[in-house]
Amino acid sequence: MEPEAAKLIGAGIAAVAMAGAGVGIGNIFGSYLQGALRNPAAADSQRTNLFIGFALAEATGLFGLLISFILLFGV
Repeated sequence: MEPEAAKLIGAGIAAVAMAGAGVGIGNIFGSYLQGALRNPAAADSQRTNLFIGFALAEATGLFGLLISFILLFGV
């Protein structure tokens, strides 16, 4: 396999993390909303977990984007 082809394949695989982050964010907010509707009194105590989960899911997508850019445009 040529190095250029391997670089493009690796960047595509790293970009999959960006799509997975979008799915993760939807699951996080959906689960929070479902739990808040079932038990509104506990919704305030779970809000911190909501924001931490959102930040981790978003960071996963950004790391995937960063790795794909490094593979495409790096040395």
